[in-house]
Amino acid sequence: MSEGGFLRVRAIAKKEIVEFSRDWRTIIAIIVIPLLMFPLLFILFPVLLESEAAELDALELSIVVQTDGIPENLAENLSLSGMNYTLELLPNLTSLSEPGQDIERVRGSSTDAILRIESNEDVWGYAIIHMSTSERSNEARSRILSVLSVWEDSEIRERIEQGGLDVKTTLDPLRWDGEIAAGDVATSGEQSGMILSMFIPLVLAIWTYSSAIQPSIDMTAGERERGTLEALLSLPCTRMELLLGKWLAVATITGVGVLLQVFGLLFAIGYLASSNFIGVPQLSIVSISLIIVSIMLFAIMVVAFELALAMRSHSVKEAGSILAPALMLILFPALFTQLINLDGIEGFWFAIPVVNILLALRELLMNRVITEHVIIWAVSSVVYASLAAYYASRQFNREDIVTSLS
Repeated sequence: MSEGGFLRVRAIAKKEIVEFSRDWRTIIAIIVIPLLMFPLLFILFPVLLESEAAELDALELSIVVQTDGIPENLAENLSLSGMNYTLELLPNLTSLSEPGQDIERVRGSSTDAILRIESNEDVWGYAIIHMSTSERSNEARSRILSVLSVWEDSEIRERIEQGGLDVKTTLDPLRWDGEIAAGDVATSGEQSGMILSMFIPLVLAIWTYSSAIQPSIDMTAGERERGTLEALLSLPCTRMELLLGKWLAVATITGVGVLLQVFGLLFAIGYLASSNFIGVPQLSIVSISLIIVSIMLFAIMVVAFELALAMRSHSVKEAGSILAPALMLILFPALFTQLINLDGIEGFWFAIPVVNILLALRELLMNRVITEHVIIWAVSSVVYASLAAYYASRQFNREDIVTSLS
């Protein structure tokens, strides 16, 4: 491309970026949301979970214990678990797990759960009647199971001692020698990379696609709907220069959003690393460089594909109805990719569109640089990006893009 052509492409891109970013809502969508998304997800979400768990722990629950005789230590443990229980002595419990007439007591919230327990010589049978759609009832069931587990453990120890055996050697004949974590040869950085590789590629792929939808529509179908596309086509520039200018504008807007999202992710990881929840992955310069290359190739393909589909549309509404559902073309492969085992994976997986980049990101985040895989996904991504760019150029060269919308 000549210097004049490059200047025209840059001018078109600058014009599109300025026009698109004039709206304050666009600034929020481009800067604020991607910058805060990961910190809010990684920092506030655990706080909310902790708060919810504390609220459940503080609940005073009421249960009914139906039995033919309850052991004294079990009754004491139930009282200490934050549950008020009512004892109903029923000497002939025919079916422990069949709710019977008690179904309305639980469904009507007159009691949070019902524990049925009876002895059969040296064995105890039990059932818990609860309502799985009620948080109080689920919490009551969880506490009952915890109490029963503690009581069962004490019963086992007591019976072992009565048999003249040593409790520790009987219950724990096989023991790990030393720290369990000491046997893991993977470094903390590799462990962190594996954790991040399970969701970072998914989020980056979805965000790259979704953040490019609005600018792609605005700079193509939006131009047609506003009647300004004819003015752009009358400028002293070729259709290819117009496409490159618009592509550069969309890619810049999308790239800023993805870059800020990565910054937010690094900040969140730094916060979590300080809390010993997750560490920072150890990546080589080669892995980092290949991650950047893979994201760029993916962005080239996605932006060109979206520009082409949007240019084929006659209105913003039509473009939105096409591009929004097309997100499934990214979402389904992204979800499927998370289930693929990377150990001994066949090379053909790295040639499948979308899947290749997501698998590449997973491997690179684990600091695995396998030459064969890199060549396959790099070459296939270049091919797919070129095909998408060619398809977009065909749409920009169509004569009917300047015809009447009616």
